[in-house]
Amino acid sequence: MTSTVGERTVLPPARPESLTPWIAALTRLREDNAALVGPDGSRLELPAEVFEVLRDVVLAMSQGLAITVAPQHTVLTTSEAAHLLGVSRPTLVRLLEAGEIPFEQPNRHRRVRLVDLLAYQDRSRRARAAGLDEMVRAGEDDGLYDLPLDAPFERMPADDDLR
Repeated sequence: MTSTVGERTVLPPARPESLTPWIAALTRLREDNAALVGPDGSRLELPAEVFEVLRDVVLAMSQGLAITVAPQHTVLTTSEAAHLLGVSRPTLVRLLEAGEIPFEQPNRHRRVRLVDLLAYQDRSRRARAAGLDEMVRAGEDDGLYDLPLDAPFERMPADDDLR
């Protein structure tokens, strides 16, 4: 039996809170003892990687997010890649042309491998985090976080939905 794995998007359930018991169960389980039980009672041990993916999928869906499962070798159009990064297509094309993300152009249209896009996303996320860390460090060095003990301050209500 052969099958090709393609891209598949799954929408969250109508009531995402119905996944709460799943999250609790998947959080309690250890990766090394997770298993699937088939309708015939057969038990299949889950590799740690599969268990982690299952836990991440359930957590995201419980937050009302749709999930797309795609193999790493997937090749995307520039529109699909831009959508995945949350940027405009012209912004993505600028990133491609600047050499930030590798791409192929077999004819007129550029194609981006999903693995390259995910690597860029990871590099970008790390660079932003490092930049923020440096800004906090500089602020601390400049004393921006030091408040005099008698400085008045006002706490905002935690349930303020207007923010």
